[in-house]
Formats: sequence, structure tokens, C-alpha cells
Amino acid sequence: MMTKEIDLKMLNNNTLSIYKKQKVINPIKSKQQIITKQAFTLLELLVVIAILGMLAAFVVPAVVGKKDEAQRKLACTQMASISNVLETFKMDNSAYPDTEEGLEALLHNPDADKYPQYARTPYYKKLPKDTWGTPYTYIKTGDSFKIISYAGDRKEGGTGGDEDIVYPGCEEGK
Repeated sequence: MMTKEIDLKMLNNNTLSIYKKQKVINPIKSKQQIITKQAFTLLELLVVIAILGMLAAFVVPAVVGKKDEAQRKLACTQMASISNVLETFKMDNSAYPDTEEGLEALLHNPDADKYPQYARTPYYKKLPKDTWGTPYTYIKTGDSFKIISYAGDRKEGGTGGDEDIVYPGCEEGK
């Protein structure tokens, strides 16, 4: 690629002289300059990868264990909601459903003679399941009740993240 420039000079005898200057630009050098200006060096890429690795080392452990904790909190929140519905059932019928009637008593009246004040519409259209897809277990204890989720292992007992969740009690982080 060549460029031409015109240079005007004044000579001693007050006449103008025109000189043509030719300037040659090396096309190979300009392509290299363009390439180096558009690309990252290997060192820059390694620094970015190292920074991302350090961030991942701090963030990933903090996020990984949160799923189990969130599922347990959600199950406890659902059990609190069921508890509120059971309180409504008790206000209407002067008693909680028996253990044998279970939470199914919130879907339909288990005994019209025993619960003459049962609501016209069911307390639930469909019973909620815990966050692991298992039905909650209901146990009447005297004038109170317990709601239990068997957590991730879906069986009674368990340790750690599979420990049973019992309401009341789970809302305090137990």
C-alpha cells in the first residue's frame, strides 16, 4: 500500500516548487499490529483463569450445601401451613382429626356424626407432599398433634440431611 503526499516549498527566487513524496507502509507489519491489538496474550488468559478458579473455590462450597437446607425449610413451612388448616378444622369441629383419620380428614368428612360442623368445602383439594414427594405423616397426641416428614431417605429415622423433620419444632431450627 502506498500513499502520496504533495510538499510545497518556496525556493530562493520566489518560485514554488512541488515535490512528490512517496511513503510506503509495510502491509505485513500493520497486520501484525492489528492482530496483537485484537488478541489476548497467553499470560492474560492464565491470569483470568486463575482469578476465576479462586472465586470458584470460595463460592462453590457456600452454595453446594444450600439445596438440602432449603428443602428442609420449605418442608417446615408447608407443615406450618398444614398446622394452620388443622387449627381451622379444630375450630369448626372442636377436635383435631384422629391419627387413623389422618390428614385425609382435611379432604373429606371422615365421619358426619363425629364432625357435624365440618366445612361445606374441603379444607384442601389435594394434600401437599413434602419437598421429596412423600406424603406427610400426621399423629394426634392428646390435644395436640405432630406432622412428620421423613426427608430425603423417605423412611423413619435418618441422620444429617436425612433426619426426620417434625412439626412443631422444626421452625426453631431443630
